Amino acid sequence: MKYLLHLIFSLLFSNAILAQKVAVFDNYAALEKEVLSDKNTIYVVNFWATWCAPCVKELPYFEKLKSENKSIKVVLVSLDFKDQFESKLLPFVKNKKINSEVVLLTDKDYNIWLPMIDKDWSGSIPATLIIKNDKKFFAERIFSSYEELSEYVNTNIN
Repeated sequence: MKYLLHLIFSLLFSNAILAQKVAVFDNYAALEKEVLSDKNTIYVVNFWATWCAPCVKELPYFEKLKSENKSIKVVLVSLDFKDQFESKLLPFVKNKKINSEVVLLTDKDYNIWLPMIDKDWSGSIPATLIIKNDKKFFAERIFSSYEELSEYVNTNIN
């Protein structure tokens, strides 16, 4: 019985810690205000989803970018479904050992927030936004290697 209680407590506690790691935003404006508002920070924001194979394939490149460049803040904005937050997104983040900041954006009013990121964004993912000194650089594309992502980021931040 003692073992069972310990196991239940451990599972509940570990899920609580994990749940704190992934914030949920119902609109892009709130996400922008709370996560992307430091004018002295260079942000690399990747829009992705667990159901998007090309997105999942390039996630390690963003993780490496975060670990190799401490002056950049990598934010992974998941566009997964809100009702799959606990069943799919949280286990994915844990299993992949993602260290970058992960947030879930559930804003379905695409006509409002897509143009806030880039006026020509069709909404396809993966997509990457770089923010530096109020300037935005946007790529609606797949990065095929870490080197390709790193070159794109360094070209736009230097």
